[in-house]
Amino acid sequence: MEFVIKLIKKSALIFFILALWEILPSLKIIRPSLLPPFSDVLITWFQLIFLGEHELIPDILISLQRALLGFGFALLIGIPLGLLIGYFKSFSDFFSPLVHICRQIPALALFPVFILFFGIEETSKVTIVFWVSVWDILLNTISGVRHTDLLLIKAARSMGADTERILSSVVLPGAVPSLMTGLRLGSGSAIKALVAAEMIGAKAGLGFQVINSQYNFQISKMYVSILTIALIGIILNFILEIIEKKLTFWKPTINEE
Repeated sequence: MEFVIKLIKKSALIFFILALWEILPSLKIIRPSLLPPFSDVLITWFQLIFLGEHELIPDILISLQRALLGFGFALLIGIPLGLLIGYFKSFSDFFSPLVHICRQIPALALFPVFILFFGIEETSKVTIVFWVSVWDILLNTISGVRHTDLLLIKAARSMGADTERILSSVVLPGAVPSLMTGLRLGSGSAIKALVAAEMIGAKAGLGFQVINSQYNFQISKMYVSILTIALIGIILNFILEIIEKKLTFWKPTINEE
């Protein structure tokens, strides 16, 4: 019962907005042709997912594949490079100028470049997801490393730990809170960049469905695609929050009613 009350408190504003979404078009205060009632969108969503040819499922899978591949490559590059730049001054001096220049370049401005190099197939979309998400991961990893308690590092050195052991047993665990923040920011950026890329140059995916539905005036389907994108982002963030809590169980938190 307590869990239900907490859920209602946290979701009250969302339920209020959904209620307005249902009421305003139904009363013709907002034209239903521009914003169908929320119940109509839910019915369309159910039909596209569960009935007929399960039309939306292939687009969901395609978008997830692109997002996870790009995000995965960002993890493989961003975390190790962030550890090295954050811990070793020589790496920082060498890479920092390039990092600060590249992170200022908008991803969508580079999308035509990615298309020129990689074509309009999957590689260009995965690359833009990688480009957008790697900077959040990299910069938050660097920040986490540089804010590691120096006393812990000195204590590890005094006990004979080598650099590799210090990085893996002291620096990386200490950087986890900041690193997880980078992962959550990067995952959100990855979804947004992917949708934009799919709107510009794709024949499938949720971003493509948003713009294609708008062109064909399938308004309910357009909102279904938008809500599905939001739901995927919420689920990814929820999963990362669970992982963060598992990895940072030692970290004190502030719980204020």
